[in-house]
Amino acid sequence: MRAFTYQRVTTPAEAAASARQTPGAKFIAGGTNLLDLMKLEIETPGHLIDVNGLGLDTIEPTAEGGLRIGALVRNTDLAADERVRRDYAVLSRALLAGASGQLRNRATTAGNLLQRTRCPYFYDTHQPCNKRLPGSGCAALEGFSRQHALVGVSDACIATHPSDMAVAMRVLDAVVETVKPDGSERRIALDDFYRAPGTTPHLETVLTPGELIVAVTLPPPSGGTHIYRKVRDRASYAFALVSVAAVIQPDGTGRVALGGVAHKPWRLDTADAQIPQGAQAVYDALFAGAKPTPENQFKLILAKRTLASVLTEARA
Repeated sequence: MRAFTYQRVTTPAEAAASARQTPGAKFIAGGTNLLDLMKLEIETPGHLIDVNGLGLDTIEPTAEGGLRIGALVRNTDLAADERVRRDYAVLSRALLAGASGQLRNRATTAGNLLQRTRCPYFYDTHQPCNKRLPGSGCAALEGFSRQHALVGVSDACIATHPSDMAVAMRVLDAVVETVKPDGSERRIALDDFYRAPGTTPHLETVLTPGELIVAVTLPPPSGGTHIYRKVRDRASYAFALVSVAAVIQPDGTGRVALGGVAHKPWRLDTADAQIPQGAQAVYDALFAGAKPTPENQFKLILAKRTLASVLTEARA
């Protein structure tokens, strides 16, 4: 690990201003992803800004009847919150499907959204990776790609986003709240938060330098049946091959989002509109234009069967 300086801050404005003043600075809270990347010299920040003292660790009702989740709320606390379990059960289930109990005790809401891909070529500094070193190439295109993306891919990157929580947040229409270094605030729909890889896969979100996530807001509860189904290689402590988050209403309408298949939680309005028509129609909308590799083509069948299972369970 390379040497770095360390700073504790007490307000979001101070954190954002400090990040702007120090090029290459990184915010740190739980550190469950960043510290690993620093040890491997994938991330090499010269300055760390500790945001744990900002008081962003509460879950509060909004005036509209939803929930405002502080950026520093730990995954364990969010999954256990009575209001989340009652009104946003898909989120609680997704959180409990991720990582391990020890990691969930440290991982934060903002950190979960910002965690980086687990592509093995991203983690291997001896291999080309456009996310890690822009312009170096993508070893996964001709390499081991069983875990990689099917949709939203480009010739520069086929990595997936690893978060379970983000998939549930997307199906719930979550909005990310931020503060910029100049003190201005921004609200970003989660669907707009992640950038498509295109030719610049190292630019993963729309956040600007120094911009700090302060909260994630959920709209008022929509009711319905909430399901999170995660298919993985082992029963725990594994990332999704395919995951499905669904909120289905008694009249058969609803919303679905998938994990493990794209650079972000994959949800399309055209697919949601097909839910009353059945799993095949939803699948066709979600995976129109899919570009699987020979090694991950099985994910198409896996996604179709998982969708069918989830929608059948919801209607039952």
